Amino acid sequence: MKLKHLWKAAGLVTLSAILILTLCLAGLLALVLRSAQITQFWNAPLTKLSQSLVLEEGRYHFTGEDLLAQQDLWLMLVGRDGQVLWQYNKPAEVPDQYDLLDVAAFTRWYLEDYPVQTRIRPDGLLVAGAPKGSTWKLTISLSEQILHLLPVWGVLLFFLSLICVLALAALLLRRWFRQDQQARDEARSDWINGISHDIRTPLSMVMGYAGQLEADSALPPARRDQAAIIRRQSQTIRDLVNDLNLTMRLDCQMQALRKTKLDLAPFLRQTAADFLNSGLAEGFSLALDLPDQPLPSLEADEFLLRRALNNLLINCVRHNPPGAVIRLGARQTGKACLLWVENTTPDAPAPPLYQEEDGGPAHGTGLKLVAQIAAAHGGQATFFQGETFLCQLRLPMRPS
Repeated sequence: MKLKHLWKAAGLVTLSAILILTLCLAGLLALVLRSAQITQFWNAPLTKLSQSLVLEEGRYHFTGEDLLAQQDLWLMLVGRDGQVLWQYNKPAEVPDQYDLLDVAAFTRWYLEDYPVQTRIRPDGLLVAGAPKGSTWKLTISLSEQILHLLPVWGVLLFFLSLICVLALAALLLRRWFRQDQQARDEARSDWINGISHDIRTPLSMVMGYAGQLEADSALPPARRDQAAIIRRQSQTIRDLVNDLNLTMRLDCQMQALRKTKLDLAPFLRQTAADFLNSGLAEGFSLALDLPDQPLPSLEADEFLLRRALNNLLINCVRHNPPGAVIRLGARQTGKACLLWVENTTPDAPAPPLYQEEDGGPAHGTGLKLVAQIAAAHGGQATFFQGETFLCQLRLPMRPS
């Protein structure tokens, strides 16, 4: 996954989270404002109702019937002595006499289950009541300390919400990227498998006819040598195709490791013998460098590890003139085992210290496959290039 894609995804997710939180806050604010508009009759009309009630010549005159009809309210005026001085549409169950405790109770909550609001007048307390169940009265008390901490809590909640949204979005994005990567891997695998199949069929025919021409005694020696070159180069192409398929499977983690207990000394001797018997090492000297002490066992896939060593040995043969010395060795280093393949030419002295290449493995699928096989075993392949070539495979030892 490219870094710029990650930055784009993170920016998109962050903007989405901020937008979601902004919409939530805006929705809450709109709800609060609308609720305040719906219930504002408790304040502004109550003032108008109080102004509509006037005392003239010992009698109360009220001119706000229209306001009461619109809101379905009832009114009463409680005097300083607790007696109801005047009322309009007051329900019969609402008392006509109140003491100090009664007034303290209904001004805070309800009066006979009627939600009420009050307004103080010079001549008493004006009480406006709404129908039962029409309004929910809730009183909230906050200490100043908590009120001062509200901005801090708001910031913490904001970042907590942001982190949760980012985490959820990251999981979704990871799943989407993984599905996209799997689709690309499958498409690449299908393409490589198809190309490999198309190459193998004509290549087998070329190798077969070249082998027949090489063995035909009726042909001149020069023609038979040319046929041998065709056969060997065809084998090289076949090996490259096989390396390409294996590299692709290791890249896509489609190659299952079949790990078994592997004794290194017999394994390396057999690898060297097979390489010498294959005819690829004609004109080259192969030396086996093993310590006097027994080597530890490894939990490794024998097929893949042999493939890695063969690729290194073949690389030494292909890129050096006949007469080069190839060394295959192993030793224990701490909790790991070190396998190496080295080649030198007779006229080129080995330098005291090899210089490691910047990019790791050299060019070609063969050495890339070596690095992939080492990584699949939990190890590492290191390539050094100076006047000689050296590759070291550091693999974890099998636990006792």
